[in-house]
Amino acid sequence: MNRVIGARPRTNNGALIGSMQVIMAGVCWGTLGIFSTRLGDMGFGSFQITILRVLTAGILLLVLVPRVWPVMKTMQRAEWINLALQSLIGVLGMTLCYFFAVAHVGVSMAVALLYTAPIFSLIFARVILGEAVSIKSALLAIVAVMGVACLMLGDKISINIGMLVGLLAGVCYSLFGILGKKALSYHHPSNLVLFSSVAVSGAVLLFIPQTYQTYGTLIQLPMSAWALALGLSAVGTIAPFFLYTSALKKLSATQASVFTIIEPLTAITLAVVLLGQSLKPLQTFGVVLIVFATLVNALGAKSKA
Repeated sequence: MNRVIGARPRTNNGALIGSMQVIMAGVCWGTLGIFSTRLGDMGFGSFQITILRVLTAGILLLVLVPRVWPVMKTMQRAEWINLALQSLIGVLGMTLCYFFAVAHVGVSMAVALLYTAPIFSLIFARVILGEAVSIKSALLAIVAVMGVACLMLGDKISINIGMLVGLLAGVCYSLFGILGKKALSYHHPSNLVLFSSVAVSGAVLLFIPQTYQTYGTLIQLPMSAWALALGLSAVGTIAPFFLYTSALKKLSATQASVFTIIEPLTAITLAVVLLGQSLKPLQTFGVVLIVFATLVNALGAKSKA
């Protein structure tokens, strides 16, 4: 039986709450740089940090199994495929592509390429979800990406495979929200979408020998390393995924994608406050563009709902 249910009418309060949830998710995602940097200082490579992030989060989310199992037993094949693709493309694929880009073009360029996601979201929202793309949404996405470019790009740009893979990370990131929105159209509860988005990728990592080597290394390190791994998983993964999937019930995928642009802004702010880094004039202009796009989108979500 086809269990696809149309979206519920959005209320003003619902749209506002959804906007705030995505912004808070962006703030949580913005802490990933702090946790990953500290783990890198302890000797973990980028792929090892990916393993610690995804698999540890998957283990923590096992507590949701009693709640989601009754729904999982009734799911059809198309629903399983959608949830699996969201996890493998939007979580594992994005993370692997992002860290590959970091290794080849540096953190600043990799983050800038990752946050081309709002542009791809406009395309996929139209093709996969059938969402209408307004001129306003397109312009806001472009302004937000321009802000990220000003904020993150360095003075020198060299074109190589790292840039192409970085763009692919943006594609994967956009598909996380699009496929999550599609999953919710099947009337899946947000905790099921949260669980599947991490658990499927975590299960795949169990078949990779380096996974066990990574945790063998972690066992030998002090408790501070465990605390960083838990922070990477709980604060940088579970919390933002929960907030984001919950917000997708209240916002369109395009609106939610623009709001996630707050993440690089958070990362820069943390770098200024915690690491004492200063902003250049071009970076300050980028901050202004991001805040402008976020505020206009928030006001539009509230008034249009």
